[in-house]
This record gives sequence, C-alpha cells and structure tokens, in this order.
Amino acid sequence: MPALFVGHGSPMNAIEENEFHHGIREAAARIPRPKAILCISAHWETDGISVTASNHPPTIHDFAGFPKELFDVQYPAPGDPLLARRAADLLAPVTVRLDRERGLDHGCWGTLRAMYPDAGVPVVQLSLDANAPPPVHYGLAKRLAPLRDEGVLIVGSGNIVHNLRMIDFRRQDGLDWAARFNDAVKARILAGDNDALAGYETLGPEARLAVPTPEHFLPLLYVLAQHRPGDTVSFFNDKLVMGSISMTSVEISRMQS
Repeated sequence: MPALFVGHGSPMNAIEENEFHHGIREAAARIPRPKAILCISAHWETDGISVTASNHPPTIHDFAGFPKELFDVQYPAPGDPLLARRAADLLAPVTVRLDRERGLDHGCWGTLRAMYPDAGVPVVQLSLDANAPPPVHYGLAKRLAPLRDEGVLIVGSGNIVHNLRMIDFRRQDGLDWAARFNDAVKARILAGDNDALAGYETLGPEARLAVPTPEHFLPLLYVLAQHRPGDTVSFFNDKLVMGSISMTSVEISRMQS
C-alpha cells in the first residue's frame, strides 16, 4: 500500500466541496482501496502511546465555533481491534495502551470522509506521545512499515506549516517565511533527507514560526518513515492559505514493476 500525509487545514474542509476536499478524494481514487487504515492525527496527543481498539469508534467533534452542519457529521467507520493489537506488537517493547473508548477525532475523520465517504474501511487511530521528541517518533514509525505489505494504508493528518496565531483570513497564499519553510521541507522530502526533517528545528529561522508546536508536523514523519528504495514521492494540494497554513500533502507509492 502507499502511505499518505494529508494537510487537513480547517475542519470545514471535511464538508465543503472545495479544492482541498477534491484533492484528497482524487488521491484516494489513485490508490488501491485498503484493507484497513492506521491514522496518525495531530489532534490526539497522550502521555505515552495509545491506539483505538473498539469495534465501533465514535465520531469526536473536537472543535468549537463552527456551524451545526459540521457537528452533525458522523463517520461510522468500523474499528479493527486486530489491527490495533498488530500495531502495538510492532511498536514493542514500547508499551501501547489499547483504548476501547476513544473515537476518531476531526483530523482523522475529516480527512477520511473525503477519501472514503462510505465509511466502509476499518480505521484505527494511533496517538502521538507528547513526551517524545521528533526523532523518536520517526524511529517508532519505521517499525510500522510491515503494515504496508498487509493491506493497511498509513495516513498522517496534520500540516507542514501550522501557526494559528499568525493566520490572516484575507490571504489566499502564504507569508514569505511560511513559503520558505514549506519549500525547504519539500526539497528534503524529495531528497530523502528524513533525518533532517526529524530535526526540523534546524531547517532555518522560519522553523520556529512554521512549527510553534510539533503536533501538526509529527504525522508527516510517520508517513516519511514508510519510504522504501524505489518508491515514488509526489505532492498534492500543494498550496498555502491564510498566510500561515500549508495544505501541502504527500503521497508515497511503490513503483510498478
């Protein structure tokens, strides 16, 4: 299976028929339908690592100030307790808590609703350990690589540039510093320099503005860690909006033999 990092941006992208929703839908149409999905979202940080392990994870509306239409959305994808256990086993000896109550947050279902609107693919969500530095996340993500050969689509949902304090709702593009950081990250992705991306703080003075907190950047590392020799890397929804949000998304696919 391929692996996808999706810049999810505003929760409204889950229900608006805009260019980003369409771009996510088209990315899903290009790849085989997966047996199951393992999603790493910016919006689930925990002390240690947890994974959803219920048969029917609820839809979590973890936002405020949006229209009722968004709160009414339900994404009734089934869970996959066996995949949850498989992911936990791959991450051993790190302890992974099987969470049988947690549902899917908007970073997860908002992205998957565009990809698979029928909610027919089982979904498991893996949390971000809030105590771990980026290189540790990257190392953990490498252990999940066997899932690609088991029909599991690994989806990271976040944003390369995500600074809510500097948003300018009047802008349809990115501020200069945001564009420079986004371009620097893309260049290193294409070069396969994932170690530099795991140390993104060193990518220049823009890094502190682009990634004021790590949770939206970390899901990218989980996807980049799935790259294998011979894989192709491409971008979609490659645009900055509101000055300080990057919608740039990444597809890692195996070359056809």
